[in-house]
Amino acid sequence: MKRILVLIAISAYTFSGLAQKDTTAYSEALRLIEVWLDAQRDYDRVPGMSVIIVDDQAVLWSGAFGMANLDDQVKATPATLFSICSISKLFTSVAIMKLYDQGKLRLDDQIKDLLPWYDLPQQFEDSWPITIRTLLTHSSGLPRESNHPYWTGPDFPFPETESLKSELQHQETLYPSSTYFQYSNLAMSLLGEVVAELSGMPYEAYIQTQILEPLDMQDTRTFLPEDQYGTDLAIGYSALDRDGDRFKVNLFQAKGAKAAAGFSSNVTDLAKFASWQFRLLDTTSTEILKPSTLKQMYNVHWVDQDGKNTWGLGFGIVKGPDGEKRVGHSGGCPGYNTLFSVIPGKKRAYAVFTNGLNTNRTGYVQGMHSILNKYKKDKKDSETEDVPSLDAYEGYYHMLPWQPEVYLASWHNNLVLISLPNKDPAASMVKLQHVDKDIFRRERDDGELGESYEFIRDENGSIQKFKRHNNYFTRINK
Repeated sequence: MKRILVLIAISAYTFSGLAQKDTTAYSEALRLIEVWLDAQRDYDRVPGMSVIIVDDQAVLWSGAFGMANLDDQVKATPATLFSICSISKLFTSVAIMKLYDQGKLRLDDQIKDLLPWYDLPQQFEDSWPITIRTLLTHSSGLPRESNHPYWTGPDFPFPETESLKSELQHQETLYPSSTYFQYSNLAMSLLGEVVAELSGMPYEAYIQTQILEPLDMQDTRTFLPEDQYGTDLAIGYSALDRDGDRFKVNLFQAKGAKAAAGFSSNVTDLAKFASWQFRLLDTTSTEILKPSTLKQMYNVHWVDQDGKNTWGLGFGIVKGPDGEKRVGHSGGCPGYNTLFSVIPGKKRAYAVFTNGLNTNRTGYVQGMHSILNKYKKDKKDSETEDVPSLDAYEGYYHMLPWQPEVYLASWHNNLVLISLPNKDPAASMVKLQHVDKDIFRRERDDGELGESYEFIRDENGSIQKFKRHNNYFTRINK
């Protein structure tokens, strides 16, 4: 249990500007989330991970696992900075929509009319115009990238703004506008230039003064702070190679593409960004944006022909496995994978930052959400007086070579078992109901009781293993 106590200590981190929500009602579920994420990170061989769960105007839970810097053994914390990659696009989108609120642009304004130097050739004579709306929804027909190989390592040569501009004439549209979905970093980079052009301020200054400072997001920047790389800023690592190893990735700066992928932040600042959105959904007063404008950003403005890609104004929009609407953005940059997911109907948001590529950040968010949902659904009044203290049974067990790990946890006055690793912890959860002394029985989906789980104590009275189907799982001391 030592590892879990360490994680709980991390999750008690104090946040500037956001209250720490009373977690009593979810304490058992949150402890299980810690156990599950810790195991997933280990088995997925993710160097480090920082996570936060937001409940309206408060932090429900935060945690960090692994290392921000493997060489120097710098631990990740909720305050650790990461490249947030394409989550940067959400800030650019908010900036554009603030200009929209001020009457400085319209969604159907054409890019060629807003940027006098825009000269990317349109190869389709019958194309619809390339507008602010099509750029925000990745339906403009522009190519995915500017004319530079900036995703190529080891040095990731992102262009300066002037180079990005000068190369436009050597590119051409990929599709007619408003025809297909084509995710485009070039489109969002151009929107960053629209912000600068129409505001009369450098893009970085506009983001800082109009969004970050009003939201007290002191740890969010439009660049990666090089002087903090390896300390406060996590080092980025590659995808796993065939041997199951990751290598350190060189630090990059997105430069002319900063509006698309250049920001750094931590999960505590993203919590403030989420809580601002929840406030705006519940008011008629303007805070950076008009409430109606954010709601418009959350509405679907583009559906691809195959129906698989639905986009709002800057926000990706999906329907979760539970049917709930989710809005947000994922990110992938050299050495980092991130995800910011908002569930407006529940006023719940999640941010997951990892300093490794090809990590299952979507699965991590879904796993956390499903555990919380199941815990709430399973809540019931259980006043059974003869249930022993469940602390003695909680912990890790194995049945090698068949089963690397299982974890037993308290769950509404009974126990649950989950296998580790586990991509769907809530769906595969096994409920155990206490029946007598050290004996529990599996609760079937239909409510009937199944096989027994008999716990075996040592001479000191401590649980050392349990028996199921006449075979034993041995306790692991961690």
